[in-house]
This record gives sequence, C-alpha cells and structure tokens, in this order.
Amino acid sequence: MSTRILPAVGDADAVRSLTTLIGQLPDAEPLAPVTDSTQLVDTLSRLAAESLDELPEVVVVHERIGPVPALELIREVALRFPAVGVVLVTSDASPGLFQAAMDHGARGLAALPLSYEELASRVQAVAQWSAGVRRHLGAGGDPVPGAGGTVVSVSGAKGGVGATLTAVQLALAAQTSGRATALVDMDLQTGDVASYLDVQFRRSVVDLAAINDISPRVLADAVFRHDSGLALLLAPAEGERGEEVTDRAARHIVGALRSRYEVVVVDCGAQLGGAGAAAVEMADRALLVTTPDVIAVRGAKRTVRMWDRLQIRKAEETTVVVNRHTRSTEIQPPLIARITGTAVAATTVPAHFKELQGVVDAGRVHELEAKSTVKQAMWALAGELSLVRAPQTGHKGGRPRGDRGAAGFRRRRDGTG
Repeated sequence: MSTRILPAVGDADAVRSLTTLIGQLPDAEPLAPVTDSTQLVDTLSRLAAESLDELPEVVVVHERIGPVPALELIREVALRFPAVGVVLVTSDASPGLFQAAMDHGARGLAALPLSYEELASRVQAVAQWSAGVRRHLGAGGDPVPGAGGTVVSVSGAKGGVGATLTAVQLALAAQTSGRATALVDMDLQTGDVASYLDVQFRRSVVDLAAINDISPRVLADAVFRHDSGLALLLAPAEGERGEEVTDRAARHIVGALRSRYEVVVVDCGAQLGGAGAAAVEMADRALLVTTPDVIAVRGAKRTVRMWDRLQIRKAEETTVVVNRHTRSTEIQPPLIARITGTAVAATTVPAHFKELQGVVDAGRVHELEAKSTVKQAMWALAGELSLVRAPQTGHKGGRPRGDRGAAGFRRRRDGTG
C-alpha cells in the first residue's frame, strides 16, 4: 500500500531537494508540495471535506515554512487533522527542540541535511502510526470530521457596524438548534460580549494564554456557562491585559475549543491584532460585517486587502455580511461584492434599530423577541452558513421545536413569511 506524503516547504531549493528524496522512498506517493501554512491547512481542509481516506498519511513540514511558525503549524494540524502524522524537518536536532516538536503534536523529526535512511525511517514509522489511527477511528462507525467543529470568525469593517451583535445571534441560533456552541470574545481591548449578555465574570481568555496544554478541565474552568446554554470565553475586563493573548495562544485556544464544541463563533472586533488575525486565518468561515455606506464599505475593502497582503485570508475566502440594509440605499450588496472582491451573504440584516434598543441597553440581547425582523434575518444567516442543525418535523403540527424565531426565519427564507 502506498504512503501519501505532502511536503510543506517555503524555500524553493528545499522544495526540490525534499521532493526528490521523497520520490525515492519505497511505496511513496508524493503529493504536490505546498509553500506556506495557509495553503497547507486549506489543502488538508479540502481533502478532509471529501473523506478521511483522502487525507495524506504523512505531512513533512520544513522548519522555514511560513507565515505561521513550524511548531504552531504542527499544533494546528495535529488538532484539526488527528489522523495525519507530521514529520518536522529541521537543522536543530537538539533534545529541546525534539521535545517541543513532540509537545506540539509532531510524530517524528528529521535532521538537516536530510539523509535517505533517516527520512525513510521516520516516514515509515509515522505512516504506520497514521494507518493505526485510521483503523481505530473507522472502527467506531462514525465519520471523523477532519477539521473538528466549525469555526466562524466575525469581524467589523469598522467600529459600530454590528459585528458583536451578529456574532452573538449566530451563536444563539446554533445553540438553540441543538449544537454545542462556544462564543469567544477576541476583541481583547474593547470586547462587549459580556455587556450584551449581562454577564459578570472572573475568568477570561487571558487565563488560557499561558497554558500549553489546555485540558477539558482547564477549559471548563475558564468558560462561563450562560443561561442560554452558550459557552462564553470572554475578553478581559482590563483591556491592557489583551496583549497577553498572542497569536500563538489564540491558535491554541481556538484549536482547543474546536475539539470540544460543534460550533465556535469568534468575535474579532474591528481592530486587527495578532490574536484576531490567527482566529480569522483558522476559521472555516470568515465573516466581515459592514453597513451599506461609503465609509464602512471602504473599511471593508481596506480590511480585505490587508488580510490578503498579510496572507491571513484571501478575498474569495471571505464573506461580507450587510447590516442595516434598506432597499432605498444606493449601495446594494452586488456593488459591495464588486468593490471588495468577496462573496456577499444572500441574507441581509434590515435597519430596524428600534427593535434592538431595549435589549441592548438592558444587556439582554439573548431575549430579543422572536418576531424581530433583525433576529429573523440573523438566524436566517446562521442557516445560510449551515450553523444550525436541521429541525425535526415529525412531531405534532409539523412545527419544529425550539425558539419561534427559528421558525420565523425559515418562513422568510422559503419566501412564505
């Protein structure tokens, strides 16, 4: 049986030497190399979406891969694709690095300059481990989600466009439909999720920043369980402490949440920091909320271009959500799509702030009435993004159980409401 090996190498010379050597290994099936961390994760996500069997048995990560450091990339691959074995290729074969690589999830380490014997030995051992994991996973009878739970990042084109409200309502829709959902406030200096949901809290995302091994118990201690059922991981009360959450810590935290929850919604705010950038890059769906006015749309375009320059997210992989939409405005969704170069969600959120003012001022956004057109639109958006579990309709009267707002947005989407 052949072993599929995916090289992840950023250096052109290293690509040639590594792929040549891999091609000489017995029973090896080299895959087209990827040249950066984003391409690697995208490739594995695409293959995992098809089936577990499509994933390569071995990924060989070169130490000079970028923009995400090699060890952080290995951790992300290990968390999201547990049936893939990773071999780190590095010029530093010290015991300290070997231990760090193992702690981050690598299954082997090969020293530079590479030798045929060492690489063959490492690849063979990792391939056998991967095959054993896949047999074990297959024996359970359940399909294995290669990327774990679904992560959705919500960012604002500028402050005040409604990103936090959108994140909260998407999370509530997913939770109400029966999916275990976590809502993370990664707007570290000015996060308002706690204010929107009337939460008094002691622990925050900062409490996880310095922990290398986030166990289920540690995660449970940091998460606040809201009356709605949502698991909340909140921004620190002291905004200056947000600097303690590095991009590395954010990757670790989001990865841990992904492994424990079906849906993870991350409010990234409107300011781009290292932690927010990491969340956007890791997300399965990256949403950018804008309002249909010139300033906000310019901000959306500026953000999309910045994400692309920093290799965080490509424009075509970003979805713009239009909030406070009216039919009379000159700037309509198709124009926003052309300006930003992104997809625009089919569901727009109407400009009915009077529906929101009472619950926002009271910090009770989760109690927004089911008849609210804003709520119906945002829950319809959750359906469009496949964040809600399909309702059961076999009970009396044919009406799905749960929040009436969900029924409302289903009627609107069907064109019957």
